[in-house]
Amino acid sequence: MLYIRYALWAGAVGALIPVMAVLNARLGRVLAAPNHAAVILFAVALATAVLVSLLSTGRLPSITALRGAQWADFAGGAIVAAYVLSITFLAPRFGVGNAILFAVCAQVITSALIDHFGLLGAQIRPVSSLRSAGLIVMLLGLSLSQYSR
Repeated sequence: MLYIRYALWAGAVGALIPVMAVLNARLGRVLAAPNHAAVILFAVALATAVLVSLLSTGRLPSITALRGAQWADFAGGAIVAAYVLSITFLAPRFGVGNAILFAVCAQVITSALIDHFGLLGAQIRPVSSLRSAGLIVMLLGLSLSQYSR
């Protein structure tokens, strides 16, 4: 049952990614600068994360605990910024569907590699023949969707 809940949760937030792309692209047009839309997005995201952190734990992250983190552990913020800035720029020029399609395919392939090799300390989960076939089908679907014009 927990697996189903997690799957539904992941699907729900995943469905919001293209919505975020459209809304941020619109905000970028209103502000006449896609980069400014990303700044506003991150300000709202920070306020939301602070509120959720306070409501769920009653405190903010410990500065002293951060000393135990490696420098690479902070790269997630730069990766999210690169994604948001890129999608905000690409969505109105390349199409929301195209931008998200290529991003999701890259995410699935990268996830399979991380799982298979246990990269970055992730638990090793070897890629089976069936999963490899699924990845190939996904890439074929990407190709077909691009030739549909």
